[in-house]
Amino acid sequence: MREENPANGRPAEVFLAFLKLGLTSFGGPIAHLGYFRDELVTRRRWLNDEAYADLVALCQFLPGPASSQVGFALGMMRAGWLGALAAFIAFTLPSALILLAFALSAGAIDGPIGTGALHGLKIVAVAIVAQAVLGMARTLCPDRERAAIAVGAVAVLAFLPGAIGMIGAILLGAVGGLYLGRGTGRAVGGHVATPVSRARAIAALLAFAGLLIALPLLAGLSQGLAVIDGFYRSGALVFGGGHVVLPLLEAETVRTGWVSADQFLAGYGAAQAVPGPIFTFAAYLGAVLDPVPNGVAGATLALLALFLPGFLILIAVLPFWDRFRTLAPAQSLMQGANAAVVGILGAALYSPLFTSAITDLRDFTLALAAFVLLTLWKVPPWAVVIVAGLGGVALTLTR
Repeated sequence: MREENPANGRPAEVFLAFLKLGLTSFGGPIAHLGYFRDELVTRRRWLNDEAYADLVALCQFLPGPASSQVGFALGMMRAGWLGALAAFIAFTLPSALILLAFALSAGAIDGPIGTGALHGLKIVAVAIVAQAVLGMARTLCPDRERAAIAVGAVAVLAFLPGAIGMIGAILLGAVGGLYLGRGTGRAVGGHVATPVSRARAIAALLAFAGLLIALPLLAGLSQGLAVIDGFYRSGALVFGGGHVVLPLLEAETVRTGWVSADQFLAGYGAAQAVPGPIFTFAAYLGAVLDPVPNGVAGATLALLALFLPGFLILIAVLPFWDRFRTLAPAQSLMQGANAAVVGILGAALYSPLFTSAITDLRDFTLALAAFVLLTLWKVPPWAVVIVAGLGGVALTLTR
């Protein structure tokens, strides 16, 4: 792999391309990758299919928001470091602003219609996460050994809830995967060439690890540092897909008393109706935090802290990816960690989602209908969110 790539585009070009994607990319990370390929590989020909497939494989292997990491790397490959920044801002800003506006206005929503719509958002979150658990289980737990790891992760959380239990479950899953030794050590075709030197990669890795260690020690100094610590740790532990951020953020915000369970679930439901990365849910959470910083300042801190670790670890690995992906132990470790993540998300499906949103059989019926629309009818998530919102209003008015 080359360490330098002569970027031949302009940051403004990258910004406009990703702004279009940020305004139109509905459907979650997998759909985003399809939009990226259509716009940037097929239409604009920024890179070939082999290089794109290799980049996608790398970002799905690492912790963090896969589609945003792919976008960040594509921007870097096209227009250097400014291109990477332009891609991140343009792809993230539309949905972040929408969710910030929702957060700032949600408190003014009252009456049966507003209350019912928020209740519908909580219910649709159950269906969306159930769909994510089903899809991830099929992909990441295809055999009985990895299914056992997922169940073991649920057991860990049953006795040790919160962030500590999640970290422990992921570590145990990684050890289990390493023990099972399912990695093949086979390379993926293609190459990723970016302007990242080995020195910069090592600096990024040190920054990633240093912040992960230092922020918990500094969190007691101010509420702002505590917020950065909670969101940074959540971003550093997201393996296997964007929906996995749900239990991590719930542990850092709801269990600490910063955000109520109702606020959390309503915001998560709203996040399904906007384009762009699901990580922009952090903008909503940062805005509604009970202690300051909140509002625009809280949204900005939470958003940047959640995305930062995924970008740092991506930068750290880029120059070494060709070698790293051939290591069978690395593949085995990640397979075990990903299986544990399925269990973590499954546990979150029960609590706080199901236990908080489903209060009777009518609520369950609406959640089941939303799930069927998503999985069998293949209705886009944003449309299912609207249906659930209207259903929540109907349920509230008939009670």
